[in-house]
Amino acid sequence: GEYATLMGDVADFETYEDYLDSQVTETDLFYTEDVELARQLVELGYRGSGDTLKREDFETRKRVLEEARQSKLRAAPKALASAGIDVSGSPLLEALAEREEMVRQGKLTTIVFVRAINHKGQEVSGYIDYAHRLKLESFEPYFEQQKKLLPRPSDLSFYNWETQRSTSNATPNFQVIADNEAGLLFKNKRDRKVINVDPKARPGDNSRRIELPTHEHLQVVLYDHVTRRKS
Repeated sequence: GEYATLMGDVADFETYEDYLDSQVTETDLFYTEDVELARQLVELGYRGSGDTLKREDFETRKRVLEEARQSKLRAAPKALASAGIDVSGSPLLEALAEREEMVRQGKLTTIVFVRAINHKGQEVSGYIDYAHRLKLESFEPYFEQQKKLLPRPSDLSFYNWETQRSTSNATPNFQVIADNEAGLLFKNKRDRKVINVDPKARPGDNSRRIELPTHEHLQVVLYDHVTRRKS
């Protein structure tokens, strides 16, 4: 419609001067022989082909177009970190690649339990909120096997067996509940369901526990939780 035509007028030109030049006819130039003067005449509405936008209108429309372009860029789905990378041979990376899209979309949350030896030769273990880590850092180096996924003191839960340092942190997806009776529990903030990571207990509603074979770590367990948003 009319809006598209007006926006089209603006989109086709880098600057207001270019736009005015497009409105200047050969006849204008023939009479004035002065590009600047011809532009001014067009801007003042004396000559030119069609209705001419004022500089302010042009700039406003240009800005609106740029904002629309930026928001479209922001809304464009991000390429998956695992896209096109061969992760065969690593059950953990295969499982993470398989879940990446659903986790990024918020349809699934996955807690990754990892027990491993860190670069100092110390045994560490912890629970990682996969969705939270995906937001915080680039996962390409993990999928390309340049980096090993290890728990950190900033994760949901972390324990260094040598130094006995122990930390726990809430993430945007989970609250940590240290229950004396039941041990460690994670409460999903979206649907309020509790995930029990005790291997002898049921993991909880809409959750499942998957122990993965591993040669990169000492032990890897995934806790998948399908989030049902409270209506």
